[in-house]
Amino acid sequence: MKPVERLLPESREAELRQLAKEIRRNVIKTVYHARAGHIGGPLSAADVLTALYFEVMNIRPQDPAWEGRDRFVLSKGHSAIALYCTLGERGYFSKDELHTFDEINSRLQAHPDMTVLPGLDMSTGSLGQGISSAVGIALGAKMKHAPFHTYCMIGDGESQEGQVWEAADIASKYALDNLTIFMDYNQLQQYGWAGSNGRVRQIPVHQPEARWQAFGFHVIQIDGHDMQQIVQACRDAKQTKGKPTIIIAKTKKGKGVSFMEGDYLWHSRVPTDQELALAMAELEEGAV
Repeated sequence: MKPVERLLPESREAELRQLAKEIRRNVIKTVYHARAGHIGGPLSAADVLTALYFEVMNIRPQDPAWEGRDRFVLSKGHSAIALYCTLGERGYFSKDELHTFDEINSRLQAHPDMTVLPGLDMSTGSLGQGISSAVGIALGAKMKHAPFHTYCMIGDGESQEGQVWEAADIASKYALDNLTIFMDYNQLQQYGWAGSNGRVRQIPVHQPEARWQAFGFHVIQIDGHDMQQIVQACRDAKQTKGKPTIIIAKTKKGKGVSFMEGDYLWHSRVPTDQELALAMAELEEGAV
């Protein structure tokens, strides 16, 4: 990563951090209300999603089908609640609708469904498939000479899927410099080899930088919770020509709530009344 240029004024950076904090609060409250959903991964992804939807992407929330919009695909679709909370905060729909999450006739299903919710560019959930969709969107834009940029977020656990690497190969083959992939590199997945205390997991993917470079990608490594670094990396990605970019965003699973951070048990778990109160108190205090 290049030395960080302060592309964002301090006041704007503070606004984005506050938005990310509110998104984290809504993630936890929504899962608590629904009695189902994921928390750890959505919390680790919140800063990247905030930067994309509030600073980086060219979008029109009041016209979600606008043809010129930048596209986003959440390949790690089980973290949909983070995307919903971001879309709600951005004005795609009323945040009151978050209370319907995971209900039978809700537009906010456990995994994103583009056929029912405006603002979604792809239905996802089967791990490994979303990145292929993003590659297809970017390739179609190249063929049509459309100016929009396509963004995609994958998980590091998801990167164990062979389809991820098939998509990477095609993206590089066709020099899709209109495609930027984020890896939410929180280094912790729900399942895997346990350590001696039963609460440790092996890192899902080792040396992701070298792997993606071998597939012909421009690779950027950042702190995925630093707004300045996220925004600069996106700018650098758009300035890179002749190859796609992956931004390996090192994050912390459960970011923002001390007793959730780094604990794989919070991959998918509903907080108790007491845990909800503790989490809300932590997210109310100071910067995340």
